[in-house]
Formats: sequence, structure tokens, C-alpha cells
Amino acid sequence: MSRSFDTVVDGGRYFEGTRWHEGRWYASDALAGIVCAFEPSGEREDLMRVDALCSGLGWLPDGSLLVVSMKDRCLLRRSPDGAVSTHADLSDVAPYWINDMWVDTEGRAWIGTIGFAIDQGQDPRPGELFRVDPDGTVAVAARDLWCPNGIVLTDGGSTLVVAESFAARLTAFTINSDGSLSNRRTLAQFGEPPAPGSAQEMLAAMKVTPDGLTVDAEDHIWAADAAQRRVVRVSPTGQIVDEIAHPKGTNTYTCAIGGPDGHQLLIAASEGIFEALAGVEGTAELITTRVDVPAPKA
Repeated sequence: MSRSFDTVVDGGRYFEGTRWHEGRWYASDALAGIVCAFEPSGEREDLMRVDALCSGLGWLPDGSLLVVSMKDRCLLRRSPDGAVSTHADLSDVAPYWINDMWVDTEGRAWIGTIGFAIDQGQDPRPGELFRVDPDGTVAVAARDLWCPNGIVLTDGGSTLVVAESFAARLTAFTINSDGSLSNRRTLAQFGEPPAPGSAQEMLAAMKVTPDGLTVDAEDHIWAADAAQRRVVRVSPTGQIVDEIAHPKGTNTYTCAIGGPDGHQLLIAASEGIFEALAGVEGTAELITTRVDVPAPKA
């Protein structure tokens, strides 16, 4: 049976931070510095501009939108009335751009970092995962992760899973009651980790390059595979049980599950991150396709 796809929006620069929230899709057009929301029909609303570029998105219990400001390594807070303030400053602990984020039901924000100067062509190196508590306090939650990227919570919120994009794996932690992480373990290793080298060399050596993540009602994780132009569904035991190729063979970078009935998988795709960093615009798109297992119930 052929799979159908619908286009929510195209012509962007590089979409990140995709989420479904209260009846709309949300995304950061990261390298354009625009946080936007989309009705299922595609009608767009630009919510805010971020001069230092934007990525991960999430919501506090009071409805405030948290936005990762990448280059200045800050977490911004957009209140329900539209006022924008700085929720936390991570510049003292994050020497390089911060990136994706997941906000849990307690209001804790889990934030990854690219971990190296990707905009300057530096070779990948391990970086940190950060936690920002509801009061804005910043802590280093985990170290020595190879580009901690997409983040989701599973097992009813007791397990944090992060994509190590330059290690070809998903790494899991147990979340303790005080917000600290323990029991670090590999959830899925997709072939051998690449030998350290340039970003292009490491990407070429990986069978799967896990980027943005989303989780469904069966605690399976959909991961955008940034090297193979697809998204893959990974079981709680770390096996790839399904995959969806991009219909036009475009690179995929993140995904989200939601939609009016919960059965839509949103895929963010573009020509490429390095092309976007070099100034290529207009290739990014958000498309949806139907999946059998829906999003978790709120």
C-alpha cells in the first residue's frame, strides 16, 4: 500500500523543535530565528523572533512557551500574554550552541548541545546534557555525550532518552526524584559508533544518525535519521521495527507525533544542516503522514 504525505509548510530554512500542542503544530525555523505555529490546515502564525537563532520548544505548567536561543545559550520564556523574558542563562556551562529540548510535566527543561563549533567546521567532540529547573536554576545533568540531540521521556516520565547523533545511538537514563540522572545505559546502538573525525566523515560511517525524537503511545520512539533520509521507529528494547522514507529523498532532521486524532507523524526535512549554515534557504519543509500508533494521551 502506498503511503500518502501532506505538506504543512515549505520554503523554510531549517526546521527544528517540532511539537504538537493544544491543537496546533509548533516549530522553530531555526536558522531564520522564527518560532512559528501551524493549524492542521497549514495556516501559519509567527510567534517570536530570536536573533541568536532558535531550536527546542516546550511548555511550562502555566502555559508559558520555552524556547532555546542557540547562539547565546539562553532559554527564553514567552508568557501566555506574549511577553518574552530570559528563563535561564546557560552560557557559563555551555561553550557551544545549545539545541534540542524536552520540558517535562514538572517544568524541568532538558537541553542538549551540539558540543562543538559546528558553524566553524570544528570536528565533533562529546558534550553535555543540561537541566533547567522551573525556577531557572541550571545544572549539568550528564557529560560525555556525542552531540546530545533529540530528547524524549518514556516509562511514564521516569526514563529520559537522548539521541547521541555522532555516536549512532540512543542513550537512556533513570530520572531520580530530585531530577538527577542515574543508570546510564544504551537503549539502541545502530551499528558500530564511528571513529572520531570530521563531521562529514562520521556521518558517512553511520548506519543511522539519530536526530530529533518523538514518542508514541506504546513507548516506541520515532527518530529522524539525518543520514539516511527517513524516520525509524525504535522499540523499547532498541530494535528498529518500522521506517518511513522521505517521499522525495530529502534529508530528515526531526519529527513529532500528534494531529487532531493523534495519528499524524510530522517530519521536518531540508537539503541539509551544513547547506543551511552556508546560507541555503527555502529547502525546509514540514510534512505529515499517518501512523497506526497514536501520540500518548495528555
